[in-house]
Amino acid sequence: MDYSAALDRALGRLHDEGRYRTFIDIERRRGQFPKAVWTRPDGSEREITVWCGNDYLGMGQNPEVLAAMHEALDATGAGSGGTRNISGTTVWHKRLEAEIADLHGKEAALVFSSAYIANDATLSTLRLIFPGLIIYSDALNHASMIEGVRRYGGEKRVFRHNDLDHLRELLEADDPAAPKLIAFESVYSMDGDFGPIRQVCDLAEEFGALTYLDEVHAVGMYGPRGAGVAERDRQMHRIDIVNATLGKAFGVFGGYVAASAKMVDAVRSYAPGFIFTTSLPPVVAAGAAASIRFLKGAGGRALRERHQAQAAALKLRLRGLGLPIIDNGSHIVPVHVGDPIHCKMLSDMLLEQFGIYVQPINFPTVPRGTERLRFTPSPVHGPAETDALVRALDSLWGHCALNRAEASA
Repeated sequence: MDYSAALDRALGRLHDEGRYRTFIDIERRRGQFPKAVWTRPDGSEREITVWCGNDYLGMGQNPEVLAAMHEALDATGAGSGGTRNISGTTVWHKRLEAEIADLHGKEAALVFSSAYIANDATLSTLRLIFPGLIIYSDALNHASMIEGVRRYGGEKRVFRHNDLDHLRELLEADDPAAPKLIAFESVYSMDGDFGPIRQVCDLAEEFGALTYLDEVHAVGMYGPRGAGVAERDRQMHRIDIVNATLGKAFGVFGGYVAASAKMVDAVRSYAPGFIFTTSLPPVVAAGAAASIRFLKGAGGRALRERHQAQAAALKLRLRGLGLPIIDNGSHIVPVHVGDPIHCKMLSDMLLEQFGIYVQPINFPTVPRGTERLRFTPSPVHGPAETDALVRALDSLWGHCALNRAEASA
Protein backbone atom coordinates (compact mmCIF):
# COMPACT_ATOMS: atom_id res chain seq x y z
CA MET A 1 0.00 0.00 0.00
CA ASP A 2 1.15 3.54 -0.76
CA TYR A 3 0.70 5.00 2.73
CA SER A 4 1.75 8.49 1.72
CA ALA A 5 -0.84 8.61 -1.06
CA ALA A 6 -3.53 7.35 1.34
CA LEU A 7 -2.68 10.17 3.73
CA ASP A 8 -2.89 12.68 0.87
CA ARG A 9 -6.32 11.36 -0.11
CA ALA A 10 -7.63 11.48 3.45
CA LEU A 11 -6.47 15.05 4.00
CA GLY A 12 -7.59 16.05 0.51
CA ARG A 13 -11.15 14.97 1.28
CA LEU A 14 -11.23 17.36 4.23
CA HIS A 15 -9.94 20.23 2.11
CA ASP A 16 -12.45 19.49 -0.68
CA GLU A 17 -15.37 19.47 1.77
CA GLY A 18 -14.23 22.63 3.54
CA ARG A 19 -13.75 20.69 6.78
CA TYR A 20 -9.97 20.87 7.13
CA ARG A 21 -9.20 22.38 10.51
CA THR A 22 -6.36 24.82 11.07
CA PHE A 23 -4.80 25.88 14.34
CA ILE A 24 -4.78 29.61 15.08
CA ASP A 25 -1.65 30.55 17.01
CA ILE A 26 -2.77 32.92 19.77
CA GLU A 27 -1.24 34.07 23.03
CA ARG A 28 -3.48 35.01 25.92
CA ARG A 29 -1.87 37.69 28.05
CA ARG A 30 -2.52 37.98 31.75
CA GLY A 31 -5.10 40.59 32.68
CA GLN A 32 -6.16 41.33 29.09
CA PHE A 33 -8.80 38.66 28.43
CA PRO A 34 -10.70 38.50 26.03
CA LYS A 35 -7.90 40.19 24.11
CA ALA A 36 -5.10 38.03 22.76
CA VAL A 37 -2.25 38.27 20.28
CA TRP A 38 -2.48 36.34 17.02
CA THR A 39 0.77 35.31 15.35
CA ARG A 40 0.18 35.12 11.62
CA PRO A 41 1.87 32.47 9.44
CA ASP A 42 4.34 35.13 8.28
CA GLY A 43 5.39 35.81 11.88
CA SER A 44 3.66 39.19 12.25
CA GLU A 45 1.42 39.83 15.24
CA ARG A 46 -2.03 41.36 15.64
CA GLU A 47 -4.24 41.98 18.67
CA ILE A 48 -7.54 40.11 18.40
CA THR A 49 -10.67 39.53 20.48
CA VAL A 50 -11.44 35.91 21.32
CA TRP A 51 -15.14 35.11 20.88
CA CYS A 52 -15.01 31.32 20.90
CA GLY A 53 -13.18 30.44 24.11
CA ASN A 54 -14.51 28.01 26.69
CA ASP A 55 -13.01 29.95 29.61
CA TYR A 56 -16.54 31.24 29.96
CA LEU A 57 -15.99 33.42 33.02
CA GLY A 58 -12.34 34.41 32.54
CA MET A 59 -11.30 32.36 35.58
CA GLY A 60 -8.04 31.46 33.86
CA GLN A 61 -7.02 35.05 34.68
CA ASN A 62 -8.49 35.22 38.20
CA PRO A 63 -5.93 36.48 40.77
CA GLU A 64 -7.01 33.98 43.44
CA VAL A 65 -6.58 31.09 41.02
CA LEU A 66 -3.16 32.29 39.92
CA ALA A 67 -2.03 32.85 43.52
CA ALA A 68 -3.04 29.30 44.46
CA MET A 69 -1.13 27.91 41.51
CA HIS A 70 2.00 29.90 42.38
CA GLU A 71 1.81 28.63 45.95
CA ALA A 72 1.52 25.00 44.85
CA LEU A 73 4.26 25.38 42.25
CA ASP A 74 6.67 26.83 44.78
CA ALA A 75 5.76 24.15 47.30
CA THR A 76 5.84 21.03 45.11
CA GLY A 77 7.38 21.69 41.70
CA ALA A 78 5.97 20.86 38.28
CA GLY A 79 4.50 17.37 37.96
CA SER A 80 2.76 14.89 40.24
CA GLY A 81 5.32 12.16 39.76
CA GLY A 82 3.02 9.25 39.04
CA THR A 83 -0.43 7.75 38.79
CA ARG A 84 -2.83 8.23 41.67
CA ASN A 85 -2.03 4.71 42.89
CA ILE A 86 1.74 5.15 42.62
CA SER A 87 2.96 8.35 44.32
CA GLY A 88 0.63 10.67 42.39
CA THR A 89 -1.93 11.43 45.11
CA THR A 90 -1.17 14.60 47.05
CA VAL A 91 -2.94 16.89 49.47
CA TRP A 92 -3.77 19.11 46.50
CA HIS A 93 -5.70 16.31 44.78
CA LYS A 94 -7.62 15.46 47.94
CA ARG A 95 -8.54 19.11 48.51
CA LEU A 96 -9.77 19.42 44.93
CA GLU A 97 -11.94 16.31 45.16
CA ALA A 98 -13.38 17.54 48.45
CA GLU A 99 -14.29 20.87 46.82
CA ILE A 100 -15.95 19.07 43.90
CA ALA A 101 -17.94 16.72 46.14
CA ASP A 102 -19.14 19.67 48.21
CA LEU A 103 -20.07 21.64 45.08
CA HIS A 104 -22.37 18.87 43.82
CA GLY A 105 -23.66 17.70 47.19
CA LYS A 106 -22.12 14.25 46.75
CA GLU A 107 -20.16 12.04 49.09
CA ALA A 108 -17.08 11.82 46.88
CA ALA A 109 -15.46 12.86 43.61
CA LEU A 110 -12.74 11.54 41.34
CA VAL A 111 -10.47 13.72 39.18
CA PHE A 112 -9.35 12.69 35.70
CA SER A 113 -7.05 14.29 33.15
CA SER A 114 -10.07 15.56 31.18
CA ALA A 115 -13.86 15.38 31.15
CA TYR A 116 -13.57 13.35 27.95
CA ILE A 117 -11.55 10.68 29.76
CA ALA A 118 -13.87 10.90 32.78
CA ASN A 119 -16.90 10.18 30.57
CA ASP A 120 -15.23 7.46 28.53
CA ALA A 121 -13.67 5.71 31.52
CA THR A 122 -16.67 5.92 33.83
CA LEU A 123 -19.42 4.93 31.41
CA SER A 124 -17.43 2.00 30.07
CA THR A 125 -16.43 0.85 33.56
CA LEU A 126 -20.03 0.82 34.77
CA ARG A 127 -20.60 -2.15 32.46
CA LEU A 128 -17.99 -4.07 34.48
CA ILE A 129 -19.57 -3.05 37.78
CA PHE A 130 -23.18 -3.74 36.76
CA PRO A 131 -23.27 -6.82 34.48
CA GLY A 132 -25.99 -6.61 31.84
CA LEU A 133 -26.28 -2.82 32.19
CA ILE A 134 -28.42 -1.15 29.51
CA ILE A 135 -27.38 2.43 28.80
CA TYR A 136 -29.94 4.87 27.38
CA SER A 137 -28.08 7.70 25.65
CA ASP A 138 -29.40 10.97 24.23
CA ALA A 139 -28.77 11.19 20.48
CA LEU A 140 -26.83 14.44 20.86
CA ASN A 141 -24.57 13.34 23.69
CA HIS A 142 -20.92 14.34 23.44
CA ALA A 143 -18.46 12.10 21.60
CA SER A 144 -16.83 11.13 24.90
CA MET A 145 -20.12 9.77 26.22
CA ILE A 146 -20.75 7.91 22.98
CA GLU A 147 -17.30 6.33 23.18
CA GLY A 148 -17.85 5.30 26.79
CA VAL A 149 -21.22 3.76 25.97
CA ARG A 150 -19.70 1.77 23.09
CA ARG A 151 -16.64 0.48 24.89
CA TYR A 152 -16.74 -3.14 26.13
CA GLY A 153 -19.94 -3.82 24.19
CA GLY A 154 -23.19 -4.29 26.05
CA GLU A 155 -26.71 -3.14 25.34
CA LYS A 156 -27.35 0.49 24.46
CA ARG A 157 -30.39 2.45 23.42
CA VAL A 158 -30.19 5.85 21.73
CA PHE A 159 -33.24 8.05 22.26
CA ARG A 160 -34.10 11.04 20.11
CA HIS A 161 -32.71 14.25 21.49
CA ASN A 162 -34.68 15.39 24.56
CA ASP A 163 -37.57 13.14 23.47
CA LEU A 164 -39.06 11.85 26.72
CA ASP A 165 -41.77 9.83 24.97
CA HIS A 166 -39.15 7.96 22.97
CA LEU A 167 -37.08 7.36 26.10
CA ARG A 168 -40.15 5.95 27.84
CA GLU A 169 -40.82 3.62 24.90
CA LEU A 170 -37.30 2.26 25.08
CA LEU A 171 -37.45 1.79 28.85
CA GLU A 172 -40.80 0.02 28.64
CA ALA A 173 -39.51 -2.41 26.01
CA ASP A 174 -36.67 -3.75 28.16
CA ASP A 175 -36.60 -6.28 30.99
CA PRO A 176 -37.77 -4.52 34.17
CA ALA A 177 -35.15 -6.43 36.17
CA ALA A 178 -32.19 -5.36 33.99
CA PRO A 179 -29.85 -2.70 35.42
CA LYS A 180 -30.32 0.59 33.57
CA LEU A 181 -28.61 3.97 33.27
CA ILE A 182 -29.80 7.13 31.49
CA ALA A 183 -26.94 9.30 30.20
CA PHE A 184 -27.66 12.87 29.10
CA GLU A 185 -26.39 16.44 29.29
CA SER A 186 -27.60 19.57 31.04
CA VAL A 187 -26.44 22.01 28.33
CA TYR A 188 -25.82 20.75 24.80
CA SER A 189 -22.94 22.88 23.60
CA MET A 190 -23.63 23.16 19.87
CA ASP A 191 -27.28 24.33 20.04
CA GLY A 192 -27.13 25.68 23.58
CA ASP A 193 -30.31 23.90 24.65
CA PHE A 194 -31.05 22.31 28.03
CA GLY A 195 -31.74 18.70 28.94
CA PRO A 196 -35.06 18.03 30.76
CA ILE A 197 -33.43 16.98 34.03
CA ARG A 198 -36.53 16.75 36.20
CA GLN A 199 -38.47 14.67 33.70
CA VAL A 200 -35.56 12.32 33.03
CA CYS A 201 -35.17 11.78 36.76
CA ASP A 202 -38.89 11.01 36.98
CA LEU A 203 -38.49 8.30 34.33
CA ALA A 204 -35.38 6.97 36.03
CA GLU A 205 -37.24 6.57 39.32
CA GLU A 206 -40.19 4.94 37.60
CA PHE A 207 -38.02 2.36 35.81
CA GLY A 208 -35.32 1.87 38.43
CA ALA A 209 -32.52 3.44 36.39
CA LEU A 210 -29.40 5.31 37.44
CA THR A 211 -28.91 8.87 36.15
CA TYR A 212 -25.67 10.11 34.60
CA LEU A 213 -25.54 13.84 33.88
CA ASP A 214 -22.84 15.66 31.93
CA GLU A 215 -22.64 19.24 33.27
CA VAL A 216 -19.50 20.18 31.33
CA HIS A 217 -20.95 23.38 29.83
CA ALA A 218 -22.93 24.27 32.93
CA VAL A 219 -20.65 24.00 35.99
CA GLY A 220 -19.65 27.41 37.24
CA MET A 221 -22.37 28.94 35.07
CA TYR A 222 -25.70 28.02 36.68
CA GLY A 223 -27.06 27.51 40.17
CA PRO A 224 -26.59 29.52 43.37
CA ARG A 225 -23.07 28.11 43.87
CA GLY A 226 -22.27 27.28 40.26
CA ALA A 227 -22.88 23.53 40.48
CA GLY A 228 -24.79 23.54 37.20
CA VAL A 229 -28.31 23.25 35.86
CA ALA A 230 -29.21 20.41 38.24
CA GLU A 231 -28.52 22.76 41.14
CA ARG A 232 -30.46 25.57 39.47
CA ASP A 233 -33.43 23.24 38.99
CA ARG A 234 -33.07 21.71 42.49
CA GLN A 235 -32.47 18.23 41.08
CA MET A 236 -28.91 17.53 42.25
CA HIS A 237 -30.05 14.96 44.82
CA ARG A 238 -31.69 12.94 42.04
CA ILE A 239 -28.54 12.63 39.92
CA ASP A 240 -26.47 9.54 40.68
CA ILE A 241 -23.32 10.48 38.78
CA VAL A 242 -22.25 13.96 37.65
CA ASN A 243 -19.53 14.50 35.06
CA ALA A 244 -17.94 17.88 34.46
CA THR A 245 -14.78 19.72 33.49
CA LEU A 246 -12.24 21.95 35.18
CA GLY A 247 -11.19 23.44 31.85
CA LYS A 248 -14.17 25.61 30.87
CA ALA A 249 -15.91 27.87 33.40
CA PHE A 250 -13.34 26.96 36.07
CA GLY A 251 -10.60 28.08 33.68
CA VAL A 252 -7.95 25.46 34.47
CA PHE A 253 -7.62 21.84 33.27
CA GLY A 254 -8.99 18.37 33.96
CA GLY A 255 -12.31 16.61 34.47
CA TYR A 256 -14.15 14.65 37.13
CA VAL A 257 -17.10 12.61 38.26
CA ALA A 258 -18.97 13.06 41.54
CA ALA A 259 -21.24 10.44 43.12
CA SER A 260 -21.71 8.31 46.21
CA ALA A 261 -18.59 7.12 48.00
CA LYS A 262 -19.23 3.53 46.87
CA MET A 263 -19.73 4.53 43.25
CA VAL A 264 -16.56 6.62 43.17
CA ASP A 265 -14.60 3.86 44.91
CA ALA A 266 -15.75 1.31 42.33
CA VAL A 267 -14.84 3.55 39.38
CA ARG A 268 -11.48 4.34 40.99
CA SER A 269 -10.78 0.67 41.44
CA TYR A 270 -11.88 -0.61 38.02
CA ALA A 271 -11.43 2.15 35.39
CA PRO A 272 -8.26 1.68 33.29
CA GLY A 273 -8.53 5.30 32.13
CA PHE A 274 -8.01 6.34 35.73
CA ILE A 275 -5.67 3.64 37.01
CA PHE A 276 -3.05 3.94 34.29
CA THR A 277 -2.95 7.74 33.84
CA THR A 278 -0.51 10.13 35.50
CA SER A 279 -2.41 12.38 37.87
CA LEU A 280 -2.89 16.12 37.39
CA PRO A 281 0.07 18.27 38.40
CA PRO A 282 -0.51 19.63 41.92
CA VAL A 283 -0.29 23.18 40.56
CA VAL A 284 -3.31 22.47 38.33
CA ALA A 285 -5.26 20.83 41.14
CA ALA A 286 -4.59 23.81 43.39
CA GLY A 287 -5.78 26.29 40.75
CA ALA A 288 -8.93 24.30 40.05
CA ALA A 289 -9.81 24.06 43.74
CA ALA A 290 -9.33 27.81 44.15
CA SER A 291 -11.55 28.48 41.14
CA ILE A 292 -14.35 26.27 42.50
CA ARG A 293 -14.13 27.97 45.90
CA PHE A 294 -14.33 31.41 44.30
CA LEU A 295 -17.29 30.56 42.09
CA LYS A 296 -19.23 29.10 45.02
CA GLY A 297 -19.26 32.53 46.68
CA ALA A 298 -20.54 36.04 46.06
CA GLY A 299 -17.87 36.75 43.45
CA GLY A 300 -19.08 33.80 41.43
CA ARG A 301 -22.71 34.88 41.63
CA ALA A 302 -21.79 38.35 40.35
CA LEU A 303 -19.84 36.84 37.45
CA ARG A 304 -22.74 34.57 36.52
CA GLU A 305 -25.17 37.48 36.51
CA ARG A 306 -22.91 39.60 34.30
CA HIS A 307 -22.31 36.67 32.00
CA GLN A 308 -26.01 36.01 31.44
CA ALA A 309 -26.58 39.72 30.81
CA GLN A 310 -23.83 39.79 28.18
CA ALA A 311 -25.15 36.69 26.42
CA ALA A 312 -28.69 38.11 26.38
CA ALA A 313 -27.46 41.44 25.03
CA LEU A 314 -25.50 39.79 22.21
CA LYS A 315 -28.46 37.62 21.20
CA LEU A 316 -30.76 40.66 21.21
CA ARG A 317 -28.38 42.65 19.00
CA LEU A 318 -27.91 39.80 16.52
CA ARG A 319 -31.61 39.03 16.38
CA GLY A 320 -32.30 42.70 15.73
CA LEU A 321 -30.16 42.45 12.60
CA GLY A 322 -32.05 39.37 11.46
CA LEU A 323 -29.02 37.12 11.77
CA PRO A 324 -29.94 33.43 12.02
CA ILE A 325 -29.06 32.79 15.65
CA ILE A 326 -30.06 29.64 17.50
CA ASP A 327 -31.40 30.79 20.86
CA ASN A 328 -32.32 28.07 23.32
CA GLY A 329 -31.89 30.19 26.41
CA SER A 330 -28.35 29.31 27.45
CA HIS A 331 -25.13 31.31 27.37
CA ILE A 332 -24.05 29.77 24.03
CA VAL A 333 -24.80 31.85 20.91
CA PRO A 334 -24.64 29.83 17.65
CA VAL A 335 -25.14 31.63 14.34
CA HIS A 336 -26.31 29.29 11.58
CA VAL A 337 -24.39 29.30 8.28
CA GLY A 338 -25.29 25.92 6.78
CA ASP A 339 -22.27 25.40 4.55
CA PRO A 340 -18.74 24.39 5.63
CA ILE A 341 -16.92 26.46 3.01
CA HIS A 342 -18.93 29.59 3.80
CA CYS A 343 -18.46 28.96 7.51
CA LYS A 344 -14.67 28.76 7.17
CA MET A 345 -14.65 31.80 4.89
CA LEU A 346 -16.59 33.89 7.41
CA SER A 347 -14.27 32.80 10.20
CA ASP A 348 -11.21 33.77 8.15
CA MET A 349 -12.68 37.13 7.17
CA LEU A 350 -13.62 37.98 10.74
CA LEU A 351 -10.06 37.29 11.83
CA GLU A 352 -8.23 38.97 8.96
CA GLN A 353 -10.45 42.01 8.45
CA PHE A 354 -11.84 42.67 11.93
CA GLY A 355 -9.50 41.01 14.44
CA ILE A 356 -12.34 38.79 15.71
CA TYR A 357 -11.53 35.16 16.41
CA VAL A 358 -14.31 32.56 16.18
CA GLN A 359 -13.77 29.02 14.93
CA PRO A 360 -16.09 27.45 12.32
CA ILE A 361 -18.08 24.48 13.65
CA ASN A 362 -18.41 21.84 10.95
CA PHE A 363 -19.17 18.13 10.56
CA PRO A 364 -18.66 15.82 12.45
CA THR A 365 -19.11 18.16 15.43
CA VAL A 366 -22.50 19.13 14.02
CA PRO A 367 -24.61 17.45 11.27
CA ARG A 368 -23.92 18.42 7.66
CA GLY A 369 -25.99 21.41 6.62
CA THR A 370 -26.00 22.88 10.14
CA GLU A 371 -22.50 24.39 10.08
CA ARG A 372 -22.26 27.44 12.27
CA LEU A 373 -20.20 30.06 14.06
CA ARG A 374 -20.44 29.56 17.82
CA PHE A 375 -19.96 32.63 20.00
CA THR A 376 -19.28 32.45 23.73
CA PRO A 377 -19.60 35.88 25.34
CA SER A 378 -18.05 36.36 28.76
CA PRO A 379 -18.47 38.87 31.60
CA VAL A 380 -15.51 40.83 30.23
CA HIS A 381 -16.76 41.14 26.66
CA GLY A 382 -17.87 44.73 27.09
CA PRO A 383 -19.98 47.05 24.92
CA ALA A 384 -17.01 47.95 22.71
CA GLU A 385 -16.25 44.31 21.88
CA THR A 386 -19.92 43.53 21.32
CA ASP A 387 -20.39 46.56 19.05
CA ALA A 388 -17.36 45.54 16.98
CA LEU A 389 -18.64 41.99 16.60
CA VAL A 390 -22.18 43.02 15.64
CA ARG A 391 -20.93 45.53 13.04
CA ALA A 392 -18.55 42.98 11.57
CA LEU A 393 -21.20 40.28 11.26
CA ASP A 394 -23.70 42.68 9.75
CA SER A 395 -21.15 43.78 7.17
CA LEU A 396 -20.05 40.26 6.24
CA TRP A 397 -23.60 38.90 6.04
CA GLY A 398 -24.48 41.60 3.58
CA HIS A 399 -21.22 41.30 1.66
CA CYS A 400 -21.59 37.53 1.29
CA ALA A 401 -25.34 37.75 0.53
CA LEU A 402 -26.22 35.20 3.21
CA ASN A 403 -29.75 34.52 4.39
CA ARG A 404 -30.99 36.23 7.51
CA ALA A 405 -33.27 34.93 10.26
CA GLU A 406 -33.85 31.49 8.73
CA ALA A 407 -32.66 29.66 11.82
CA SER A 408 -33.74 32.05 14.56
CA ALA A 409 -35.51 30.32 17.42
